[in-house]
Amino acid sequence: MGMATVVGTWRSAPRPAGATMLVGADGTAVGSVSGGCVEGAVYELCTRAIETGDPVLQRYGISDDDAFSVGLTCGGIIDLFVERVDQASFPELDEVAGSMSSGEPVAVVTCIEGPPDRLGKRLILWPDRRSGSLGSERLDDAVTDDGRGLLAGGRTGILHYGYDGERRGDDLAVFVASHAPRPRMLVFGAIDFAAAVARVGSFLGYRVTVCDARGVFATTKRFPDADEVVVDWPHRYLRGEVDAGRLDERTVVCVLTHDPKFDVPVLEVALREPFAYVGAMGSRRTHDDRVKRLREAGVDEAALAQLASPIGLDLGARTPEETAVSIAAEIIAARWGGGGARLTETDGRIHHEAGA
Repeated sequence: MGMATVVGTWRSAPRPAGATMLVGADGTAVGSVSGGCVEGAVYELCTRAIETGDPVLQRYGISDDDAFSVGLTCGGIIDLFVERVDQASFPELDEVAGSMSSGEPVAVVTCIEGPPDRLGKRLILWPDRRSGSLGSERLDDAVTDDGRGLLAGGRTGILHYGYDGERRGDDLAVFVASHAPRPRMLVFGAIDFAAAVARVGSFLGYRVTVCDARGVFATTKRFPDADEVVVDWPHRYLRGEVDAGRLDERTVVCVLTHDPKFDVPVLEVALREPFAYVGAMGSRRTHDDRVKRLREAGVDEAALAQLASPIGLDLGARTPEETAVSIAAEIIAARWGGGGARLTETDGRIHHEAGA
């Protein structure tokens, strides 16, 4: 089959790096690399790759007359790596698919720029092993170290090296496509708002855990959209998950207890970790009291500045469902660098890079 993968994006690109389109030998196409903008042209590239076996790095952008003619009118630029994939060229494919299905982290590293003898070579990385080669043991060793760093954070991107793995070189560009388990969303406080947050968190692709020390409230019947419901003191559960290495920088924490005996201890743990988002529910008076208690517990100002409290964006939300949408909107804005303003009132690009 032919496979086109987004390996680079600029400005208002419609699909992120790692997005893939597949074209089978029977002509069937699945997936998307541009939200529909250039799919027709990419389809032709995939069918050509199936016939010739030659990989190609192709750029589409508004500045290119040819790209504009095929429909990338969003103003963005995307780089695509198009290749033929079969058992001979990708013998680890079944094992990679198995890892992805089971939730085992795996990264597929492909040489997308370089001399012809390296182009399209592939290295597969797991946390404890690797398979394949990019053509040099020194290069494989360097990419293994760097690629596992990306995989640990669930990040996808391009790395540059010299021909034999020199980190200061730029003879080669390799694309690291990380396939990590779903990011975690931890919701503390088994209240009606938590059920709505769990629902929207699952919809966004998070593995959702609801935790509360009160067993009468923390039940799977009350939280059917959560992947797991845990009866434990929030701070003790969070500390255990951190110590076990089951959380990473993609993790989001929503503290909905608005009870000092629960939320201050769990926030003291959460704010000392490099999580993507930590938010806490409560009134402004509750927030002021909470911050005072956290300072007394030794949480520094830099950590306190990361706390989203009161939680959520100002959408005028009233119901649990509306509040969950406002929390989800704040999490998305934090992830991609959005400001939360109405697009009709802003200028510039619509899609943001992470942290932009």
